[in-house]
Amino acid sequence: MSGHSKWATIKRKKAAIDSKRSKAFAKYIKAIEVAARSGGADPAGNPTLFDAIAKAKKSSVPSDNIERALKRASGAEAGGSNWETIMYEGYGPGGVAILIECVSDNRNRAASEVRVAVTRNGGTMADPGSVAYLFERKGVVIVRKTQGGRTLTEDALLELVLDAGAEEVNDLGDSFEIVSSPSDLHAVRDALQRGQVEYESAETSFLPSVSIPIEGERARAVLELIEAIEDLDDVQNVYGNFDLSDEALASLA
Repeated sequence: MSGHSKWATIKRKKAAIDSKRSKAFAKYIKAIEVAARSGGADPAGNPTLFDAIAKAKKSSVPSDNIERALKRASGAEAGGSNWETIMYEGYGPGGVAILIECVSDNRNRAASEVRVAVTRNGGTMADPGSVAYLFERKGVVIVRKTQGGRTLTEDALLELVLDAGAEEVNDLGDSFEIVSSPSDLHAVRDALQRGQVEYESAETSFLPSVSIPIEGERARAVLELIEAIEDLDDVQNVYGNFDLSDEALASLA
């Protein structure tokens, strides 16, 4: 398992705690509004919205909040913002490449806050395109190994999703990570549903094509930088091309 996947696993385990914060709720609501405005407010006809709602519900976002977000996106309720997706690029300690995905209604505010968070935590901003080429946009589905009294095997899962476009299945310890092209994400999700396999999340993500090994204080510095960026209101996701060893991960934990 790549170091990036290990860090993603840690973040998912923290989600139960983080989701209690109103700031985390706001990020889920933003994702719902953006998906609804770009593809329609009906989850049945908008797979991206369907997955955004599912992720919000699994993180305990109240149903009333979700319904109001859908109404704002459709224009049935006032108060919606003109959300815009913006990507920023930078470098962390040790030359780690950082890709920052924001959803904001104020480009200037987002740019300023991201720059301050990056530079104050040992990173530097980069020119557009200088970091993005190190990442590939992929569909990522997370499936728990044990569910409903049965334990899934990697071979059984791969057989279920291979014809739907899955490229690989990675073992994350207590769950599996299914990677596909973004265009095949929803086909993979549907194949799991037909096979009566529940999934924790299904979303597009940026995975690194080349990773840099980090450990010790450098690893700690990189993760502190990423957490500082993620704590910004306008930031939805942060991606890095670092590789954490099991030993480095254990020492940080």
